[in-house]
Amino acid sequence: MAKYNDLDAAKWKDYGDVITDSLWIFDKRDNTGAHSGSYHGNFVPQIPHQLFTRYTKKGDWILDPFMGSGTSLIEAQRMGRNSIGIELQKIVAEEACSRIKTEQNNGCCAKVIIGNSKTINMQKLMQTVGTEKVQFVIMHPPYWDIIKFSQSTDDLSNAETLDDFLDAFGQIIDNSTKFLEHNRYCACVIGDKYTNGQVIPLGFYCMNKFLERGFMLKAILVKNFGDTKGKSNQQGIWRYRALTNDFYIFKHEYIFVFKKVEQRCHIDIR
Repeated sequence: MAKYNDLDAAKWKDYGDVITDSLWIFDKRDNTGAHSGSYHGNFVPQIPHQLFTRYTKKGDWILDPFMGSGTSLIEAQRMGRNSIGIELQKIVAEEACSRIKTEQNNGCCAKVIIGNSKTINMQKLMQTVGTEKVQFVIMHPPYWDIIKFSQSTDDLSNAETLDDFLDAFGQIIDNSTKFLEHNRYCACVIGDKYTNGQVIPLGFYCMNKFLERGFMLKAILVKNFGDTKGKSNQQGIWRYRALTNDFYIFKHEYIFVFKKVEQRCHIDIR
């Protein structure tokens, strides 16, 4: 069907499980096998599964510069894709590595690296795994300071200001997409932030960081957002607060899909 995936155009009717609409609704998180929802802030495995199906082939290399609990690497293993995950926190990386190994696929490689995605030597990393390019980059950064993931000043969740957060995120885009093959794809999963009585459109600010760098925007997907640990069993109180105030409860997050193309005109979204 396309040179960047394994789908067969002649069998298009058989792909009923592949989402082609821009609204993604998942009833529950896939917690089978090594997948776990215990890590605060991880994303549902269905997201990388859908993205890898559409934009990668078996044997391709996938890079996740915000590896966290290893969701994308586990899914890559299941789907026969090679993967690299970079995680800032040693304890988190070690725990993820142990779970990734439980679903090890001998036909592909899963490499876990402890490091800072802003500054890690990507060329050396590529040489370590024996590839010159990656074919997909998936990013699920912190939603700024909504959840504090560590005490490290290199952690985006500890950025003092929005500009600091976006500047650091831009550096990670530059470093992690440096070896993304041309005409291949990357995705960013991100939600917005509500603070001081107003919405901070964090998702669109992050989207703009890709546009500033000449990436082609291919999709803005909206995914339903389930209850977080912090709001678990508090639906009533949050509904009361919303009704008696002037805000709406976030029930969505974005998945932005980009294509790496030759440098294009900068489109600034304000």
